[in-house]
Amino acid sequence: MPDALIALGVAEDRIYTDHGLTGANRARPGLGQALAAVREGDTLVVPKLDRLARSVPDARAIADELEKRGVKLALGPSVHDPTDPMGRMFFNILATFAEFEADLIRMRTREGMAVARSKGKLKGKKPKLSDRRQAELRRMYDTEEYSISDLAEVFAVSRPTVYRVLARTKAAGAGAAGQAE
Repeated sequence: MPDALIALGVAEDRIYTDHGLTGANRARPGLGQALAAVREGDTLVVPKLDRLARSVPDARAIADELEKRGVKLALGPSVHDPTDPMGRMFFNILATFAEFEADLIRMRTREGMAVARSKGKLKGKKPKLSDRRQAELRRMYDTEEYSISDLAEVFAVSRPTVYRVLARTKAAGAGAAGQAE
């Protein structure tokens, strides 16, 4: 994105970015820095609306904040004038389409994952411990000589992993005992 902003005439020292943040999270440090840096009479430049806001209400809140501060908003090469009724309507339409596009992507992703899961191609994360090591962890825990922290250290896993293994092996052991009766 920095290249797109440079092409729009933004100086490199005035580019603020957020790396690795997705979803509906508005708490983005790069956006906060950009909003803090603009002053009355400035123009906040964004290559595309979906780079600025994650939803229509979010876009509207940012646009309202900029309007109160006397800051214009440029979406790509076009400048949005929040005081103009046509500009406001156009901005809302763009925000609606950006949110719609994001919703479609989420829906397609969920559908694709469901299809992959039904075909057995999406099985989740591989367990950290083999079945044999899980059984050994359960056996050691059942002796009551080892704490959860001890087991985590011995098997080089986190405590939550130890708890998950114990819950899994207890359920497996209880199920097997129930079938034997």
